[in-house]
Amino acid sequence: MLPSLLALGAALFALGLVGFVTRRNLIIIFLCTELMFQGIVVTLVAFGRYPLAGNTPAVDGQMFSLFLLVVAAAEAALALAMVVLLFRYRGTLDANVFKQLRDA
Repeated sequence: MLPSLLALGAALFALGLVGFVTRRNLIIIFLCTELMFQGIVVTLVAFGRYPLAGNTPAVDGQMFSLFLLVVAAAEAALALAMVVLLFRYRGTLDANVFKQLRDA
């Protein structure tokens, strides 16, 4: 069961990474970042559920995953605010517009 959960976490992270690198729309980029966070959460919970040593499962993975979910929620709120401001300022959600903001 542990290898399948680790494979699922790796697949989610890889899918998010491919989407992050290949897309130019800021909303899709932030969604791919959230997908990468969820892949990490699955991996942390899997390692917490199946400890490598001892008989009792450790709760470290679950605690780290809760912390990561809080960080992901804060990142989503800030990213949404930045996307709304960029759309109001430039009228587009293209990530290449950030390069032009330095010149403005």
